Amino acid sequence: MARPSKCKRICEMPKCQSFSSLQTNPQEISLTLEEYETIRWIDGHDLSQAECAERMNAARTTITRLYDSARKKMALYLINGGTLKIEGGTYQVCTSENRCRNCCRKVNKECIK
Repeated sequence: MARPSKCKRICEMPKCQSFSSLQTNPQEISLTLEEYETIRWIDGHDLSQAECAERMNAARTTITRLYDSARKKMALYLINGGTLKIEGGTYQVCTSENRCRNCCRKVNKECIK
């Protein structure tokens, strides 16, 4: 029996949730919000995987898996074209009313699936 997914903390929703190439038969690749957030922290803010794990309230091994998956999906999009969508996952979003100490926002207790 698989272990249930733990909510990962998302501090910022993507500004753009879909990217498309000029291709006649586009392949759709889906990047989860957790994968996006991992790329945002590690590559966008130059954090280590351990620092990213702390901010997202997840294990470092989980962050490694998410990061590897996100990089492979983005590489496929760059090589083959198509559509890259950022959607779905198991996460909780920080809001301005609920600030968390790691990203200057509190944690929203509701988990989105």
